[in-house]
Amino acid sequence: MVLSLTNITTQENRAHQNIVIVGAGYVGLSLAVLFSRAHVVTVVDIDAERVRQINCRKAPITDAGLEQWLATKELSLTATTDAKQALQRADYIVVATPTDYDADSNRFDTSSVDGVVSEAISVNPTALIVIKSTVPVGYTADLQSRFSTNRIIFSPEFLREGHALHDNLHPSRIIVGDESADSGGFAGLLSGAAEKRGVESILMSSTEAEAVKLFANTYLAMRVSFFNELDSYALSRDLDTRNIIEGVCLDGRIGTGYNNPSFGYGGYCLPKDTKQLLANYEQIPQTLIKAVVSSNVTRKDFVAEEILKRLPKVVGFYRLAMKEGSDNFRSSAIQGVMKRIKAKGICVVVYEPTLKAETFFGSQVSSNLDEFKAAADLIVANRQTMELCDVADKVFSRDVYRDN
Repeated sequence: MVLSLTNITTQENRAHQNIVIVGAGYVGLSLAVLFSRAHVVTVVDIDAERVRQINCRKAPITDAGLEQWLATKELSLTATTDAKQALQRADYIVVATPTDYDADSNRFDTSSVDGVVSEAISVNPTALIVIKSTVPVGYTADLQSRFSTNRIIFSPEFLREGHALHDNLHPSRIIVGDESADSGGFAGLLSGAAEKRGVESILMSSTEAEAVKLFANTYLAMRVSFFNELDSYALSRDLDTRNIIEGVCLDGRIGTGYNNPSFGYGGYCLPKDTKQLLANYEQIPQTLIKAVVSSNVTRKDFVAEEILKRLPKVVGFYRLAMKEGSDNFRSSAIQGVMKRIKAKGICVVVYEPTLKAETFFGSQVSSNLDEFKAAADLIVANRQTMELCDVADKVFSRDVYRDN
C-alpha cells in the first residue's frame, strides 16, 4: 500500500516522541542522530566506550555526516548501557543490532534481536518495536506469533557505509512492514526527519518488507558480480575493461550504477544477505541466486590467480576496508584475495593505519606507508588512491573509475 504521509508526518512532528534505539552501528547511530533533532532519543549499546564517545558527541564509526552533526548540531541524544531503564519509557523501540550469517544453520544469527525484543516486551508492552536489523524472510511474523503481539514490525534500511546519515536524510524510499496506523506513524517519523521531500513510502506485510531488503541487496550483488565477470573476461583477453563497460552502460536501461570492477562484493550486507536469500529458496526452484553467491567466490579465485601470474615474492595489501570512507573490514573482498595468496606460501604485508595490532592473520601490519611501499614488490589495492601514485607501476587494482 503506497502511503500518503502528509497528515501523519505533521502529527508525528508536532509531538515529541521518546525513541530508544538499540545498537550504535551505522544503522542505529544514523537513525538516532536523524531523530534527535525533533525527538528525545536514547541509544543503547553494550560497548561502554561507544556510549562514552556518543555522549561526548564523537562518532565511534567512520561517517563524515555523523561526525559533523554530532559535533555541531543541537541534538536531544543520550547513550547508555542500561537497556532496561531506557526501554521502559520508550514510545518507539528500534532494534538495530547485528545479525551475522551462520553458515552452519544457513540463516542469520538473530539471537541479539531475539534478546532485545524479549526484554522490550517484558518491560514495555505498549511501545512499538521496529526491527531494523536484517533478518530472514518470515522472522518478524514468527516473533509476533511467539510473543502474541502485533506491536513488532520490520522496516528495512537502505544505507551505504560511510554515508548512513546522508542516506537517511535523502532516502530512496521508506518501507514499513505493517499496514496499521502505528506503522504509518513510524513511516511519518522517518519522512518527517528527512531533508528530501516527497519520499515514496509503502506499507506492506512484514514478510514482504523482509523480502524487499534481501532481494534489493541481492540485485546489487548481482550487478557487482556482472561487471566483475565482464572485467575477468576483458583481462583474460587483453581488452580494455573501461571501453566495454562504457559501451554497455550507455544503454539507458542499464545505466552507470554499480559498474566499477572490484575484487568482489563485501561489507556488512551483501555477502550475508545473498546467502540468506539463497537459504530462503529451500525447495523453491532457482539458479540465479545461487550463481550470484558462487560468482563472488569465483571472482576472488580469478583475482588471486592473476596476482600469482606476476610471480611476486612479497605482496602488499593496501587497506582492508571494503571501500574508501569506511572502517568496516568485515567480509571485505580484499581479505578473501589475501587468504588465497597466503595459502600459496607468498609473503604478505598489510598497510592498515586503523589497526592497532602488529599482525593480521599472521601477516605483518604496517602503519607507515613508505615502509609498506618499500617492503612489497607488488601492491594489491581494491580501490586506486593518490597515495599509491608514486608506485603505480607495481599496483594491481581493477578499479577503472577511481570511485567506490
